This record gives sequence, structure tokens and C-alpha cells, in this order.
Amino acid sequence: MPGTRLTGTILLDGADIRTPHIDPPLLRKRFGWVAQKPDPFPWSIYSNIVYGARLHGTLATRSEGDELVEHCLRRVGMWDEVKDRLDEPGTSLSGGQQQRLCIARAIGYQPEVLLMDEPASALDPHATALLEKLIDELSRNFTIVIITHNTQQAARVAQRVAMFHLGRLVEVGDADAIFVNPRHGATRAYITGRFG
Repeated sequence: MPGTRLTGTILLDGADIRTPHIDPPLLRKRFGWVAQKPDPFPWSIYSNIVYGARLHGTLATRSEGDELVEHCLRRVGMWDEVKDRLDEPGTSLSGGQQQRLCIARAIGYQPEVLLMDEPASALDPHATALLEKLIDELSRNFTIVIITHNTQQAARVAQRVAMFHLGRLVEVGDADAIFVNPRHGATRAYITGRFG
């Protein structure tokens, strides 16, 4: 984008994802995205979930779509809640359900990495607890990268933590080590609530 400056590297399987020879559509297929605020498409629950798989050409028949929708909705704990209203708009769901629908949509084409930007910031405590349980379950099959300012949430769900301050990576390590004995003063100050 014009006026944008990027520095550093982002490695996926040891390769920098910003090198010019990487095909952007193939790279994007490796990532699923869950935004801060639930953002279901203004289509049916069913269409929200099959969208990515159709876009990437991995669905051949309606029955494959039906299986994918049921599988993804079961993964996010919503099948019993919506199985009789798959033709209703995804936007008709509650906020917590919309966020779980967006996660179902993101895992529908089997990405390697799920990127989540403050996924619980717009949710109530009950929906947040459901989301954190879901993140724990999904972490068995996906690499999940969560951006959060909520240190308690990070302590509950993270295995590894990276602390950024003013655009710079300050510290990275196992969650237990970071939260119990941070090495950097900025990390220590943030975790203890002295700033942020």
C-alpha cells in the first residue's frame, strides 16, 4: 500500500512470507482470520461457512458442503444451536454466536494458522469463556496467533507470548516464564498494570 513501511521478517515454516516470489493467494489460503468485532457476511449461516472452501475450490458437491457446515459448527459448539436455521442470516445471531460463526468460517478451508485480533473484546463474560475454551480445543489442530491487550486472557489461553511495545518486539517466550518472571522491564510493567 502506498505510504506503508514494513520492516523485519515474518517466518512461516522458515520462509519469509513477504518475499516477492510467494504467491499471495496461496499464502492467504494458509491463514484464517477472526476480527475483533464479529463480522459475518450478510448471507446465511450455511453460506458463511462454505464461502472459503468454495473460493479455494475444495468443495465439489452440495453434500460435501453439508458435511463441512456440520463439522465446522460442531467444532465451534454451535451445531445444536443452529442446525434447524442454517438458511437464516449469520447477522441474526447473538454477538457470541456471530464470533463462533466467524471462527467456523475461518476453519472451513483448513488453514494452518488462525489469526485472531482481540477476538473476545466485543463479547460478554459468558461468551468470552466459551471462546477461550474453543481456542484451547482448536489449538490442538491449528496454530493460533491472538492479539490481545488482556493479560489475564493471555495467561489463560497462551502457550507462548510475545510482548510488543511501540512497534518493537520486546520479549518472547513460554507463557509461564513471561507471566511469572519477565526478563524485560516493559513486560514486567505491563503485566503488573503499571501501564497499558
